[in-house]
Amino acid sequence: MTVPAVAVAGACYTYPDGRLAVADVSLRLDPGDSLGLIGPNGAGKTTLFHLIAGLLVPERGTIEVFGTRYGAGDDRQVRRRLGLVFQETEDQLFSPRLFDDVAFGPLNFGLPAAEVRARVEDALRKAGLDGFEDRVPHHLSCGERRRAALATVLSYSPDVLILDEPSNDLDPRGRQELVRLLRRMGEARLVASHDIELVLRTCGRVAIMDMGRIVASGATAEVLSDRSLLQAHGLELPLGLRGLGAAELERLLEGDA
Repeated sequence: MTVPAVAVAGACYTYPDGRLAVADVSLRLDPGDSLGLIGPNGAGKTTLFHLIAGLLVPERGTIEVFGTRYGAGDDRQVRRRLGLVFQETEDQLFSPRLFDDVAFGPLNFGLPAAEVRARVEDALRKAGLDGFEDRVPHHLSCGERRRAALATVLSYSPDVLILDEPSNDLDPRGRQELVRLLRRMGEARLVASHDIELVLRTCGRVAIMDMGRIVASGATAEVLSDRSLLQAHGLELPLGLRGLGAAELERLLEGDA
């Protein structure tokens, strides 16, 4: 039986002000799988991602990464298998040169200098930023910064990519570049986004989160074709996709490869 890349069982987390952020959430992500997480603002999506990435500790429940539970061994090695791309690129790009930002992870994990350089070049190539090593991160376009932030985690070869609102601030061209990039990747992916069309085009499954709970999950086309379900949780398809059934959404996804 396949060991899940990520297994969350009954996770709960309460903010310091007493507000429940994540309430008894369970989900499974298999190697190579892609799961989109959608829901209204304040649903708990970012908090759940921070729990999975080990930045927060659940009050109850368990989180396992490839069968290893946080606190049961070397958590640093567990986190190495996960690559979290934050919602705000400024949280990930803070050095005077892009090379230094992309090299931060491999250096932190103790890799030798020659391997670090090779990994930086490979990560930038995968992100479509060949030759950008000496560029100043805050001089990049929004789309370039999004791809640069992704390169900072690709450089240490995580098995799971966790992307929080990856299409924020992107123009149509940058968004399409991001979609093509994600569709080429073989790593397991968790994607939280208000951009439902991006989720449709990049994720095989989707889960709806509302008020800290997973309220529905399933094949992406099936969930997104349920208009009443989406409306019940403050969601709707983009105008150009409304009225399409599951089979039509599935064909759209397959034709976009």
